[in-house]
Amino acid sequence: MKNQLSFILVISLLLLTACSTRTISPTPPSSQPAEPVTPSSPEKPVKKSVHKRVQWSALTDWANDDLHPAWQTFLKSCTALSKQSLWKETCETAASLQKPNNATLRNFFETAFIPYQVINMDNTEEGLITGYYEPLLKGSRKPSKRYRHPIYAAPDELLTIDLGAAYPELKDLRLRGRLEGRKIVPYYTRAEIMNNPNILNGYEFLWVEDEVELFFLHVQGSGRIIFENGEIMKIGYADQNGHPYHSIGKLLVQRGELALENASMQGIKQWGQKNPHKLPELLGQNTRYVFFRELPSDLSGPLGAMGVPLTAGRSIAIDPMSIPQGAPVFLSTTWPNTHKPLNRLMVAQDVGSAIKGGIRADFFWGFGQEAGSQAGKMKQSGKMWVLMPRNYAPDELAQQ
Repeated sequence: MKNQLSFILVISLLLLTACSTRTISPTPPSSQPAEPVTPSSPEKPVKKSVHKRVQWSALTDWANDDLHPAWQTFLKSCTALSKQSLWKETCETAASLQKPNNATLRNFFETAFIPYQVINMDNTEEGLITGYYEPLLKGSRKPSKRYRHPIYAAPDELLTIDLGAAYPELKDLRLRGRLEGRKIVPYYTRAEIMNNPNILNGYEFLWVEDEVELFFLHVQGSGRIIFENGEIMKIGYADQNGHPYHSIGKLLVQRGELALENASMQGIKQWGQKNPHKLPELLGQNTRYVFFRELPSDLSGPLGAMGVPLTAGRSIAIDPMSIPQGAPVFLSTTWPNTHKPLNRLMVAQDVGSAIKGGIRADFFWGFGQEAGSQAGKMKQSGKMWVLMPRNYAPDELAQQ
């Protein structure tokens, strides 16, 4: 056992620079499948928050929320959760409700669940709430002078090592790399891919016209491509190169090229339009690179980490080391760039490489320009309460 564990640790060290901790977005957001969670030691994952049992009256404005959209969103989670003993009975009860009104739904949630306030490990009760969305890009199936920025499928040489398959204590720890001779080395960074397109030659399946829009497609994790004939293709996250996500907005602020209040998605796009000669170097500073795949055209929304379509205004990306995926989460925050309260029941259906910590969430705004505007502006403070079945024990989270 000791020798086997040592081998695992050697592999971990080889790919350490390629290891990430969804995404999300903004997992990225994003609607990307669960990302690796790196424990501080191989024996036990790091606990990111404390769950404190509270009364329903502690949830800000709980009594006034329209629960029907959240119930429908939770039912999507149940396609995966119902296979788990913790959630099976609750999901069956939720599915048995026939055209429930708000009073019936409130009784269901208050009967089937117990609310737990999420507390950060430093004992604070608030955290950062950001937003993400599903963008629309102009593109083509063939490259041209106009459409010259490729979207890549996941390359065959990209290796994924699932350490949890051999050791349950390393569950959710997955490392990515490639073979170089007989050695496993980190996969190529964004800058390396951008500077040498031959690396992924043959894996292009779409081309788009705007390099900055493509970068933010990587951040969001899913999107739609509209062709010149009006046809629209939905694409979603397939994999990523294993390198960590770095915020280029934060970097621009540090360099003094962008004011903090302008470090939004819209502000970065405007900076790129004014500084096209500086753009490639800036984009390369985010070492993470995302690969995509075509999705069925009839999906109601992009696929989140649970493999179910996300619901605009009701799905969030969370850190799975703090909030169990699929759980209802009551969120108390404010609308983007305002003090107007935004209190509603959400469902944790996604993760993101930038969504790390206890009280930390990415709010899915949906598809289109208005959704993008709200997502790009959202950087609010908020509180979170996770709703768990009555047979749940708070200490179980660290063992999942």
